[in-house]
Amino acid sequence: MTGLIDARRTWELAEKRLAEESDPRRRAILTTLVAHMHAEHEGDLDALMATVAPNACYHQWGASPVDRAPKSYAEVREFYRAVVENDCGRLAHHIDRLTVDRDTVVTEGILRIAYPGRVLVGMGRSVPDVDAFYLYETRMAIVWGFDEQALVVCEDSYSTGDGFADMRRLGPEEVPARMGV
Repeated sequence: MTGLIDARRTWELAEKRLAEESDPRRRAILTTLVAHMHAEHEGDLDALMATVAPNACYHQWGASPVDRAPKSYAEVREFYRAVVENDCGRLAHHIDRLTVDRDTVVTEGILRIAYPGRVLVGMGRSVPDVDAFYLYETRMAIVWGFDEQALVVCEDSYSTGDGFADMRRLGPEEVPARMGV
């Protein structure tokens, strides 16, 4: 793990809160959240989708006026499959605030993703080296909703702007190891 993109920061606060939580419902949703975060980092699509409710519907708000988030279980699966297959899971949400109630968790912090240059070119962005990784960075809050079985119903994100606006090439020492490492 690098200091810039340290995946452990994604689940660190959730694990701490889970260890302190005594309410069974809150423990259940925090357990799901931590499992979701670990599975996303590990690129384990089946484990990740085991945390998602059949009626999942995500939303994204921020730099784009268009909400391009997946709106069904099938679309959520396709979204995460693409993340895994395109090597876009070298990320960390450096969460510095976490709030939990009986049906919702809110996380907030700096999200950093090491995007492969070839993926950025496929998105219509110009990069000097398609074999390098580039930094996406934004402050993001996520409202996580959970159903009665403590599965993720929504991952509604709010970001502070275009994380690609100040994109820069990452040095080899800044690129985190492939997912699962």
